[in-house]
Amino acid sequence: MPPFLAERHHCHHIALFTFHRSCQTTVTTMTSDNPPANLDDPQNVRRWLQSNHPKQFALLDNFEIELRLGRFSSSREGSVAAGAQGSSTSSRYQYGRDRRLVTTRTVELLRAIIGPTRWKTAAQLLTLLRGLGNELHAAGGYREPAIGNVVRRIMYAVRDEADRVSIPTSSGVDDMEKIDELTEHVSSKLRVSAGKELSLASMLWAHPQHVTMKHSRQQSGDYSDRLRSDSMGSESGGNATSSIDGWDANGAIYPPHFYSRRDDLRQSVMEAIQEMMSELEDLHKNINEQATQHIHAGEIILTYALSKTVELFLKAAAAKKRKFQVIVCEGAPHFGGHSMAKSLAEAGIDTTVIHDAATFAIMARVNKVLLPAHAVLANGGLIAPSGSNMVALAAKQNSVPVVTVAGMFKLCPMYPHEGQDTLNDLISPSSVIDYSLMGDPVLSGVELINPVHDYIPPQLIDLYITNIGGFQPSYIYRLLAEYYHSDDWEAFE
Repeated sequence: MPPFLAERHHCHHIALFTFHRSCQTTVTTMTSDNPPANLDDPQNVRRWLQSNHPKQFALLDNFEIELRLGRFSSSREGSVAAGAQGSSTSSRYQYGRDRRLVTTRTVELLRAIIGPTRWKTAAQLLTLLRGLGNELHAAGGYREPAIGNVVRRIMYAVRDEADRVSIPTSSGVDDMEKIDELTEHVSSKLRVSAGKELSLASMLWAHPQHVTMKHSRQQSGDYSDRLRSDSMGSESGGNATSSIDGWDANGAIYPPHFYSRRDDLRQSVMEAIQEMMSELEDLHKNINEQATQHIHAGEIILTYALSKTVELFLKAAAAKKRKFQVIVCEGAPHFGGHSMAKSLAEAGIDTTVIHDAATFAIMARVNKVLLPAHAVLANGGLIAPSGSNMVALAAKQNSVPVVTVAGMFKLCPMYPHEGQDTLNDLISPSSVIDYSLMGDPVLSGVELINPVHDYIPPQLIDLYITNIGGFQPSYIYRLLAEYYHSDDWEAFE
């Protein structure tokens, strides 16, 4: 099938799917008098929004359509590209687009939905966010892991705000007695729940925020405390039950104080979302401030394909009078390296474009490798443009440090259980080989695979430069604990 007919066929299927989806959602009608019952199950979130909040439902629908059509595209100025160019396969997967755009649009969407909707408790808001995350993931969010990361961060902010009021401010107990009581409770809880002696792993996962003090349990009833080890799928956590009407589709039970109404919860959550917006706005600024710490005079730096974050990072170092050379791999089959080299040369940087096959030959003269990131995984591994693994292997062979420049919104709580298939996608091989050649009997039996991404194991990465500082891959697990709650790691998978 010719490419233009394939694109028309693809858009036709999306239109039929959207119409069918909208027809299905009109079958069930709900009343707005009882929001808690409607929000108990994330699968009901879409129907609940359509019935009670049609404006927010329209925003969600429009966002999903643009996401399916790939219209959060490659405009260098950060605008949304529309039309046939935005829906083409090559531009949809073209690297170098501002991925901060789709992240910012996601935060704006969640702010527009969370603000006016009639949720009353933290449990309802968490269930609403979980349902929205599932909706966005199914609509194409699996291609943009930053969407799920943003939802998880907001869920973590909701949990944090809900937990603040559950901690008593004045109990009359000495601080050292609280620490001793907490330590004793953690140790006994680990022995009972695990049914075996303490291990290093169980002690590391037992963070204080996942343990409720005795006086808090007296106020909360007979709620059974769950440790982080329970939430990760242990035997004691998988069979947890509660008489409280807070069970959702994934079996998550929230603490009792999550079901109490708070007048200031909405304002606190909206402030947390605004902080996320400010962090995204200052993302490149905070990363570029570290440029002179990692790029030195006289260095030869190799980068791969097209990346706006890496491009701005190199330009920031050049703006501070650092003289260095840049070698850009062209990044076939999309050849984003040509655009990257042109932009760097216009900024006065000495730039050279090479074939991808010449990477190993030139690596002996390189001082540092800068790679873009699609996602940073929980084990410290990297999801990068297809071909980046070859560059990392060549750098490892020549003992050249590999540095990745990425924002914290790309930190993804997922382990690479599927290897090279993790967060990967296979697209049409039309950019690799002409369809007219497929009639050749020699090529008729050839299977052509055109992956979008490469998985790079953590042992090939030396440093991650983020908007909050530089970290080694071995420290990524700690950042996950600070940005996401472990119960939300697999909420949208």
